[in-house]
Amino acid sequence: MPWRNKARALLRAFAAAVLLLGVLPAAAAGTGNETWKALGESAWIPDGRANAPRVVYVFIDPNCPYCSRFWSDARPWVESGKVQLRHVMVGILGSTSPAKAAAILSAKDPTAALAANERHHSPGGSAPHAGTDAAALAKLKANEALMRRLGSEATPTVFYRDSSGSVRRLLGAPASPEALREVLGPG
Repeated sequence: MPWRNKARALLRAFAAAVLLLGVLPAAAAGTGNETWKALGESAWIPDGRANAPRVVYVFIDPNCPYCSRFWSDARPWVESGKVQLRHVMVGILGSTSPAKAAAILSAKDPTAALAANERHHSPGGSAPHAGTDAAALAKLKANEALMRRLGSEATPTVFYRDSSGSVRRLLGAPASPEALREVLGPG
């Protein structure tokens, strides 16, 4: 039923906006090492230096305004070489999300395609005309299953290691400069 899909999309968007959930220990999603290993084996898009001292995984939907805000807020850390964001694409927020996410994943340069999507963010908007790439759609499904297995239904969901090396999870975009520094490290 179309109204159910709209209701689900609205609930997911609302859940992404709820920043009161804060940082949860990785124990909520399994042991830290298991979680980190599963994230590393997912289909992610690199953003930043491969040898950056800090790695941050983030589940994103190409139509998610909070994902776009996090991408933008993280630019100083990424561009200075302090952080590599690893964007784990999902297509859950709207009817154009799966096609957009698949097109980004299967692009000749996924990092550039993701950056173009984020710089010109347009929730909903038309999906890129890249055809349906079955391999990219399979990766999206696997990423969505992982996201749910790790205890999230919303984007962005951010995984990072805190100062003690423990894997932490943040549901939603960091809501303050302090929270951003907690996730990305000192500026």
